[in-house]
Amino acid sequence: MSYLSWFEEQAQKHKEVMTKLLAKGLERDEIIAYFDFHNMVKNEPDFCPLYKEKNEDGTLGRKCHDMEPLNCYLCACPNFRFKDEGFEQKEAKTLYSYCDIDSKDGRQGVYGDAIHQDCSGCSVPHHVSYVKKHYDEDWKKIMKACAR
Repeated sequence: MSYLSWFEEQAQKHKEVMTKLLAKGLERDEIIAYFDFHNMVKNEPDFCPLYKEKNEDGTLGRKCHDMEPLNCYLCACPNFRFKDEGFEQKEAKTLYSYCDIDSKDGRQGVYGDAIHQDCSGCSVPHHVSYVKKHYDEDWKKIMKACAR
């Protein structure tokens, strides 16, 4: 799956959840709270493929980042930049994604002739305070700078 197709698919999933929550009359803080990982695993199992994976103890819902609480409102980071056709060549390898703030917790991973941003060590967009700072009902507005 390309970055762009994932991005569009995730935007649609986010929009569907938001439409439901707004129809119920939920306010900003209630919406953000709804996107708590544990609630999402229980109430929105199709939002993320990791929600359906089993943990060692048999419970459903594998986290993308080992943190508590984990908020899934953004699901991805507004600082992530991607381009399916690649940005540039670096030593016979193509750079497909990077972190716009060069987070100390992220890294560039080399996979064959491709370079991709590895955000697995960075939890920035999953903190409630970060979500509140960047909140918009339209996920694509928050994420607009990602696709280049």
